[in-house]
Amino acid sequence: MSSVRAEILVPGQAGEGPALILSAPISFWGGVDPKSGRIADVRHPECGQGIAGTMLFLPGTIGSSSASAVLMELVHAGHAPAALVLHEPDAILLLGLIVAREMGWQTPVAVRLPRDAFGSFRGKSVRVGADGEVSFSG
Repeated sequence: MSSVRAEILVPGQAGEGPALILSAPISFWGGVDPKSGRIADVRHPECGQGIAGTMLFLPGTIGSSSASAVLMELVHAGHAPAALVLHEPDAILLLGLIVAREMGWQTPVAVRLPRDAFGSFRGKSVRVGADGEVSFSG
């Protein structure tokens, strides 16, 4: 098992699951179906994959002020990732976690890691602790 300490962007519940490392930035508004938790953008390389329960590694986001609402819907519906790993903060997206937490819903932790570190998690079972420790096995 290997681990690294990440910067906590939004505190939340620790999570564990398979790493889903997106190969391209994504728009949550129209790009992710909040009812199913699947990537819905037909132009996205990972179209059709479910993000629920994954350690979602985001190489970037395509902005929309509605991204926070979609992420909040994913949390409420139980289709959110178990943790979000970003290489740079996205204030609008992360606002969805903050508002969901204020609503009293259990929210996943969101952390920041350098993008060049993402590849070491590919194909692994990853755990992101509430303290920002990111570890993997497999």
